[in-house]
Amino acid sequence: MAIREVRTTKIINGSISPNRSNQHETNPDKTTSQNNFSSRSDKTPAIENVLILQGGGSLGAFGCGVFKALSQKEVKVNIVAGTSIGGVNAAIIAGSKDGNRPEQLLEQFWLELADSFVDLENVDPFLSPYMERQLANFHYFSPSGSQEVKNESKRKVEEYTRTAKRSFISSAMFGNDKMFKARWRPEYALTDPQYFEPAKWTYLYDHSPLTATLQRYIDYDKLKPNGNSNSRLIMTAVNVLTAEPLTFDSNRQSIYPKHILATCGYPMYNFPWVEVEEGVYAWDGGLLSNSPLREVIDSSPVKDKRIFLVENYPKRINSLPEVYHRTRDIIFCDKTLSTVQISKAITSYLRYIDELYQTVEEYVDLTKIDKRRLEKIRRKYRKYKQDTGAEIKGIYYISREEPVHSIYENADFSPKAIKDSIREGELKTTQILEQMEKNK
Repeated sequence: MAIREVRTTKIINGSISPNRSNQHETNPDKTTSQNNFSSRSDKTPAIENVLILQGGGSLGAFGCGVFKALSQKEVKVNIVAGTSIGGVNAAIIAGSKDGNRPEQLLEQFWLELADSFVDLENVDPFLSPYMERQLANFHYFSPSGSQEVKNESKRKVEEYTRTAKRSFISSAMFGNDKMFKARWRPEYALTDPQYFEPAKWTYLYDHSPLTATLQRYIDYDKLKPNGNSNSRLIMTAVNVLTAEPLTFDSNRQSIYPKHILATCGYPMYNFPWVEVEEGVYAWDGGLLSNSPLREVIDSSPVKDKRIFLVENYPKRINSLPEVYHRTRDIIFCDKTLSTVQISKAITSYLRYIDELYQTVEEYVDLTKIDKRRLEKIRRKYRKYKQDTGAEIKGIYYISREEPVHSIYENADFSPKAIKDSIREGELKTTQILEQMEKNK
């Protein structure tokens, strides 16, 4: 079971204060138990269901399976937030042209990416062995678990090594026509002014083909204020020049393809920055945080929330190769716990202010206080009460399993890998929802 932690928190002015249960237990508080999931027909739910989707390249197919299971159980997602490929998933969910079954279009999107995968078995037989030799010494992988498990999985590890490496080479050399293309492809010779000057390149892969693909799945008229989106969409990016966080919120601005390209423009994977406004250049939001919970809290601090957080990067270290693997994963993994800890101190001060205000109203002779000053205090207090006060009723972590570690995992768009990831996400989420029902 992948429910790693459930906690109740109070949001005050964008801050969080957690009351945690045991880390590996699944015991929501009594308030949580008395609240049903929001159905598709809910217009003003007492609790907002929030889906947080991490980045992770091809691992985003796992998030597709998660949303598919939530939809099958008729769990209405009120806010969907993501960065990188999680932002792409979120945009399809929120703006899906099929408002009744967005999970079907999301799965179709991933299957279309899988269909565009270039199988090295089908390329020039002289080219394929050469490419494999180039990366022969660049694989880090190992089976996890007991010695018995390792012995049992030895053959699977060897098979995985071969298929994962070939998938990575395929993505590196040929890209994926539905999502990104290598800049050195001949078709760019006439359109790229720097095609013959690679020393000036600031990126290797053009991910603008994703725009054309998404046109088949997203109705951008939905992704704007009062656009009647399937869910509220929140995506993140980072300002290349200032390192400031950027938040794209469909309740506050119109979302266009450039915002989606910005949220998944990861420079370490050699994707370009995107100009989202005049003079504002953006990279992948995963550079700052791969789990945009903070942005959700800042954007919607009033309604109580139930969080489903998709973790594409498990936390496991059993060998030196896994040390390198985990080092990479830390860059992308969920870091919401630190956000909670930092916010706890702020929340305690805000609660103290609330207590002081109530004490003044009840026990102080208000006739001795200047009326204008008193009214100013009351206005501030009413605004504070109106704009804050939500509780996070539970955070449910839905985590990928990783029996074999590989640095190639997030570049494998092969049909088998994509379908397996979707299936795993669906299974893990179904297990969690069933456990939540039992705890009611």
